[in-house]
Order: sequence, then structure tokens, then C-alpha cells
Amino acid sequence: MTEMLTLEAFEEASLKVKDVTQETKLVESPYLSAQCGNRVWLKPENMQRTGAYKVRGAYYKISTLGADELSRGLITASAGNHAQGVAYAAQRAGVPATVVMPTTTPLIKVERTKAFGAEVVLAGDVYDEACDYALKLADERGLTFVHPFNDPVIATGQGTIAMEIVQELPLVDTILVPVGGGGLACGVSTFAKLHNPHIKVIGVEPAGAPSLTRALEAGCPVRLDAANTIADGTAVLEVGDQVFPYLRENLDDVITVPDEELIVSFLDMVENHKMIVENSGLLTVAALKHLPADGRRVVSILSGGNMDVITMSSVVQHGLIQRGRIFTMSVLLPDRPGMLVKVASIIAEQNGNVIKLEHNQFVSTNRNAAVELKVTIEAFGEEHKAQIVEALAQSGLDPRVVQTSL
Repeated sequence: MTEMLTLEAFEEASLKVKDVTQETKLVESPYLSAQCGNRVWLKPENMQRTGAYKVRGAYYKISTLGADELSRGLITASAGNHAQGVAYAAQRAGVPATVVMPTTTPLIKVERTKAFGAEVVLAGDVYDEACDYALKLADERGLTFVHPFNDPVIATGQGTIAMEIVQELPLVDTILVPVGGGGLACGVSTFAKLHNPHIKVIGVEPAGAPSLTRALEAGCPVRLDAANTIADGTAVLEVGDQVFPYLRENLDDVITVPDEELIVSFLDMVENHKMIVENSGLLTVAALKHLPADGRRVVSILSGGNMDVITMSSVVQHGLIQRGRIFTMSVLLPDRPGMLVKVASIIAEQNGNVIKLEHNQFVSTNRNAAVELKVTIEAFGEEHKAQIVEALAQSGLDPRVVQTSL
């Protein structure tokens, strides 16, 4: 492995990226600390100008390009965050940029990339397909390709995050870092081990796109058949071959997180820290509960916050359902006056809030025997939900919790 990621290179990159980054000081989280039994700090890269850490690697890489490479114009492929980083850095450098993005990219990422002056081309369903098309365009137009992760120079720029972490929290024990293609994890883990080999760096990837896990099992990067995850920024089919040796050497472990855990982590961040963090950035928050509860000092890197409102709304609704804060139950009632009032009164006595009612008279051919009432209720959580259901059962009804649909 050629030694490219050195302390000197990280120091140079750190000085460069200060031109375009905002200070993202660590935020201690008493709530998450109590949840996982460790002391937790957040590194809020979702607060960067472009909404994600990617501007670091993009800007540092572009600063190393020669005049000829810049004059040809730049091109990249990205699921969104690197796109904005390259577009912003290219704008600062005064050179044109073309960005190829998957057709599934959230609208907010597409529009913000265009706002930085880049030409956006939509192609492919996942990042890897967009990348193949970008490489084809680069060849056809003679453009300089800026890879989003499979480049040690890019990784060096991303590693400046780890420099800032150890400067602010010198006694950090563990750093959790999201993994998609591997550029961020490569830079963070390599700097951390160069600085202090005792710091544990753990990669976190979505269970629906475990490209690094598969690569470590095989001993080399392998291409997944598909990536199926709401964490679109880390939905990468294959980790980069140039960064993989660093990942294998410097990461202490890899945790995979199912999408369901990202949904409730979003609620945690909104309610307790008033932060919008995109699903890929939430990987390290969800991973906290997978660590031993031994009082270690843990930093979770929140890699980005570029999330469109429609996705946000869907995640909030599903999160409330998972937490038992919204649920639907079905009750069969005799079709006679006063039964609906009876159900509503019991729910009100238990401090439940009815937000939706469906009354189906045709569930049985004998309406006098039974009609179906579906009630969607807002509760404080699973314990309160059980209390409401139990109260209805005690009144002689037979409530059944069913799948909630808002």
C-alpha cells in the first residue's frame, strides 16, 4: 500500500479546507449518553454550508489539480452530498462542473447542486450506475473526473474531521463513522490511528447495502447485487479499491444497522437536539446502542443533513408508529346508539387523543351483531398505548392493534 495519507498531508488538507468549512464543534448528548451507557458527543457535519462533510474532500482535491485539469472542466457522480461539495468548490475555483446523480436522488440535493452552478445530469437508479455514466461523459467530453470516495486525496480531506475531533476531545475512545464507498471512513480511521493507535474507529453501514462487510469477508472489494436502504448517501454497491486497504488496516470493527433503527434515530435527533440529520448521517446514532455500555467517550459523526421534506414527513410518521406514539386498533361493536361514545370516552379517560376514525358497517352481513370501528390514536409511547388497549378490554370490548396507515 503506497503511503499517501500521512500526518503532513492531513495537516495541509486541514489548512486548505478552513477556506470553505464552517466550524462544527462537538455537541455533547446527555440523552444519547443515558440511552447507551457511554458518554456521547456528536460531530455535526450536517451543519456545513453544503449540508455535509463532502465539501472537505472535494475542495482539497480540486486545490491539488493542475491548471490543465481545471481548464478542461470537472465532472463527478454522486448521490447528492459530494455533488454539492464539488459544485461549491468548482464555483470557488471558477471552473465549470457537471454532476451525474441517480434518478432516485432527493430533490433537495438536486436543486442545491444546481444552485452552486453545476450542470446536473440524472442517470441510473443507484450511485454506481450514475458513476459509470459519468466516466463515459468524462471520456467523451475530456473532463476531469473527481471521484467521490475512491481517491486517497479525497479521503485525506475527509480525514480533517478526525483532526478536529482529537483537538477538541483529546481523550476520545471511539469514533463512529458512516461507510458508503469508504472515503470518509478511510480518512477518519487512518488519521486516528496515526495520531493515537488506541482510538477505536468503527465503521457503520446500512444493512441493505453492506458493501464493506462483504469486502472484508472476501478480502477485496466485491460488487453487491443491489442496494436497498433509505440511507441513500451510503447506498453504494462496492467500496473503493484504493481506500479498501486503509479500511481493512485501520477500522476496528464494522456495524450494520437496519433501516428501522434509522427511523427512530431521526426522532431522537429532532426532539432532543433540534437537528435534521439525513438517514446516512444517522447510522452512527443508531450504532450507539450496538456498543458495550462501559462508559467510553464516543463521537458519532453526523455526515450530512440534506433531506427533503417529503422524506422527512415519512420518516417522522413511521418513527412515531415504531415508538407506539401513534397506533391503530380495530374494535367490533354492536350497531346501536352510544357505542361510539363509549369507545371515545374510554380513550379520553386514558388521555389518548383520537386522530382518525373509520366506521365500517359492512364487515358482517349481520349489522346488529357487529360493525367495525378503526381508531387511530396518539399516545405517549408503548406503555401508554398498552394502557389504552387494556382499558378498552376491561370494558368488555375486544380491541386489536392493526397496522397503522396515516
